[in-house]
Amino acid sequence: MSAKHVALMRGINVGGKNKLLMKDLVAVFEEAGCREVRTYIQSGNVVFVGDRALAAQVRMDVPRRIADRFGHQVPVVVRSAQELRDAADRHPFAAEATDPKHLHVGFLSHAPSKDAIASLDPARSSIDRFEVIGSEVFFHVPGGMARTKLTTDYFDRRLGTVMTVRNWRTVHKLLEMV
Repeated sequence: MSAKHVALMRGINVGGKNKLLMKDLVAVFEEAGCREVRTYIQSGNVVFVGDRALAAQVRMDVPRRIADRFGHQVPVVVRSAQELRDAADRHPFAAEATDPKHLHVGFLSHAPSKDAIASLDPARSSIDRFEVIGSEVFFHVPGGMARTKLTTDYFDRRLGTVMTVRNWRTVHKLLEMV
């Protein structure tokens, strides 16, 4: 059964690296068998229609196609529309945040082990907070993501996974699109 999905790519068009036109990204997803492909902003947010098997295949197929065609190594994390809704609904800091700009969600390639989660230092970045729930890391970063010590590299190493982060505004825009 076909449904809408969101592919979240890490490192597309960030800081002048891994430049990729959105029309080329759409073509890559269409070549991979995705339908009704749409992008949001230039940082690798792709909404597409396909069945569950295709969505699972996109995780491997799209990065290979991008590497072959453009030479970029780009991890892709995929969520169904329902998984994206569930993640937005369970953000533990959303109700108390005074500014939505302080809210972010880190989407993980897979759920980490309890031991990996326990290895995280809750005091790593003094004013910032995070919580790992399932395959997401929820952030409240009053100083902004540019200043936090809660980096994707830190979480990738500690959790043994790949994380790509989206701000609260982007999460909600993607929800509108799905």
